[in-house]
Amino acid sequence: MMHQAAIGLGVHLRVLAQRPDDPAALVTPGTVIGDHHDFEALKKFADGCDVLTFDHEHVPTDFLHELEEAGVAVRPGPDALVHAQDKGLMRRRLTDLGLPCPEWSLISTADDLADFGTVVGFPYVLKTTRGGYDGRGVWVVDDLDAAKVVLADATERGIALLAEAKVPFVRELSAQVARSPHGQAAAYPIVESLQVDGICREVYVPAPGLPDAAALEAQRIALTIAKELGVTGMLAVEMFQTAEGGVLINELAMRPHNSGHWSMDGAVTGQFEQHLRAVLDLPLGEVRPVAPVVVMANVLGLDLPDVYPAYKHVMARDPGAKVHMYGKSVKPGRKIGHVNVLGTDFDDAVERARHAAAYLRGEIDE
Repeated sequence: MMHQAAIGLGVHLRVLAQRPDDPAALVTPGTVIGDHHDFEALKKFADGCDVLTFDHEHVPTDFLHELEEAGVAVRPGPDALVHAQDKGLMRRRLTDLGLPCPEWSLISTADDLADFGTVVGFPYVLKTTRGGYDGRGVWVVDDLDAAKVVLADATERGIALLAEAKVPFVRELSAQVARSPHGQAAAYPIVESLQVDGICREVYVPAPGLPDAAALEAQRIALTIAKELGVTGMLAVEMFQTAEGGVLINELAMRPHNSGHWSMDGAVTGQFEQHLRAVLDLPLGEVRPVAPVVVMANVLGLDLPDVYPAYKHVMARDPGAKVHMYGKSVKPGRKIGHVNVLGTDFDDAVERARHAAAYLRGEIDE
């Protein structure tokens, strides 16, 4: 999807892929096969690139510091990116900035578990500080015994843990902003994301019923994070909206994000084009939606080994539905594509997007 945006900008991409059948490798001529954990492969890949950027947060920051010292423009830089890699560092920095976070604590011992339970009560949440994604690396523990089981397993595997209060949130929101090296920034509308089993199922734009003051505050938080952490490119700030109407910061992603896929069809400037503009220090694009309502529904792998035959039904039933597939093999629960629907009525747009995604998943056959 970044390659699609690059074509329109006249930008040539070089992709470092681990396998020849990775989705980006299938569509990008300038693909190099290599492992981002191999510094020599990374250095060779970066040679001659104007800018090095990312579609995930897992490149070791030590490598990125070395590349910067060698004169490579790394955006976002490692000092920013580490806050998306390490939840413990992220929580500490955001707390120091006075930004709203759930109660949290780093965990090393069983006494730490007990102390945190005394402060916030059970149940609470344990997370791996690094590597968790789409609900993996996250446990809700109902009592101290359950927490000790998680700690024992993490200790055996050499994994650090973070404890957080279990937030009784009303819904999940996402604030996406873009920031360029010279400090220009743009904030997309605040969206609501529907999570099922820790995986985003749908996104609603703008977040239904969110007061203007709350939306502005969420955008302010995201813009503050981008500035204070020195982010360049797209930044997604996932948030919990509380019953009182405020927000608490959940996660950060310094790249185009699933909660922003709606913008490919629903905004004047989609997030992939915006990310390229930002990291190349081009003027940022207009972010306003092009319709009163935009709904994105993820296509998760389920029963259909090949979704292509389902296109005919989806396209015939709703010519306005925009289907985007990722070229990934189908596995249960895996994000293999998404559907965007634009409209004027929220309930109608949700039904259209939900039906298309369900048909492509193989959940329905009519």
